Amino acid sequence: MKRKAPVVKNQEFEATVIDITYEGNGVVKYEDFPIFVVNAVPGEKILVGVTKVTSNFGFGRVIRRLEESPDRNTEIDTKVLTSGVAPLAHLTYDAQLKHKQKQVADVFNKQHVDVEVLSTIGMENPWGYRNKAQIPVREINGEVTTGFYRRGSHRLQPMEDFYIQDPEIDKAIVVVRDILRKYHVAAYDEENHKGVVRTIMIRRGHYSHQMMIVLVTRAKRLPTAEFIINDIREALPEVVSIIQNVNQEKTNVIMGDTNKVLWGEKAIKDTLLGKTFAIGPNSFYQVNPEMTEVVYQNAADKAELKPTDVVIDAYSGIGTISLTIADRVKSVLGVEVVPEAVDDAKRNADINGIQNAKFELGKAEDKMAEWAADGLKPDVIFLDPPRKGLTQELIDAAVEMGPDRVVYISCNPATLARDVALFLEQGYQIKGDVQPIDQFPQTTHVESVTVLERKA
Repeated sequence: MKRKAPVVKNQEFEATVIDITYEGNGVVKYEDFPIFVVNAVPGEKILVGVTKVTSNFGFGRVIRRLEESPDRNTEIDTKVLTSGVAPLAHLTYDAQLKHKQKQVADVFNKQHVDVEVLSTIGMENPWGYRNKAQIPVREINGEVTTGFYRRGSHRLQPMEDFYIQDPEIDKAIVVVRDILRKYHVAAYDEENHKGVVRTIMIRRGHYSHQMMIVLVTRAKRLPTAEFIINDIREALPEVVSIIQNVNQEKTNVIMGDTNKVLWGEKAIKDTLLGKTFAIGPNSFYQVNPEMTEVVYQNAADKAELKPTDVVIDAYSGIGTISLTIADRVKSVLGVEVVPEAVDDAKRNADINGIQNAKFELGKAEDKMAEWAADGLKPDVIFLDPPRKGLTQELIDAAVEMGPDRVVYISCNPATLARDVALFLEQGYQIKGDVQPIDQFPQTTHVESVTVLERKA
């Protein structure tokens, strides 16, 4: 029988916040019925207003805070929370780091995997770290406007300060927006699939300070392009690349397949652990280089790499892991499913004069199975998969190769714990502890490094 919820919409009640969800919502209970409340911190006593009820849980808002938690960040603008830019910004930074450690520990406990999860390594300054922005452009009150979607909706909230982005990128977005206004370039109309500019994408090198402006357009032609280019160059001297990306599809996917270089270079360059990388408009490059260096350094140290090691990098992207560890090992073999990324990785190897790293195109699980059948026996396998984690086929192929160590860099604790449990079933054990690293401060995401070793 379907359970009847003990609360109804618009009901009000007092409760103590007992937990926080993965999405950053506070959890309260009414007769054991969970209700998720935006901007509520564990330990706080609040007056809750119920906004929505399903058969298994409800949603609510804080009508009044009766007792405030010492873990609340009182200095944050509520606009940041409603926009979804920084869903954990209502917590003090120390509380965020503890929450992320607990998040990782909880999923291992659910999988009945006994391991110590260390304290989360955080940033000295957990603001203004993102080196890439993809900002929607819409018309509001007859004017080209940039901002971010309200949390849980597709309604644009005008914003100029994005808090977690490089402040120079925030300034550049406003500059480009004002230039589009000046030349009356139409913003994209999502409903009717009309207009010109859909998104402003900006990349800025953390160390190089080279800037790339990408205008994602619905139309193949960008009106007054020559004037727009001149104005951008004049206003933003760091810009070395201006690109038009054409996306004519009626879709939520941000970027299209076609890039036209309107002016300057087709890529910017930046460094990571002393290696130089060329970053194009579609390149997957970590958005927080400062903490990416911490992640990669931690992973390489935990892997105890040796000059005789043969390494596989199973999700090699543009070669960031492969090339930053290449000088510590005998050879690295990378596999990546995106053709452009493989080309980028090869180019980045050339830029850095690295000859012991090779890159192949294909699905990681297929290539790994192929290499296993060919008798390849790597010493170490690095895994840095997308949020969905690993497939059983990839785990089987990795185990068949029998590496001494498997280094798992994860951006999703739930799939990490699931995959680690599968490795444990096939003769591996966790070496040492699990290290969470805060690569995305103020957001709900947490990166972590886990090393598995083959049982003797």
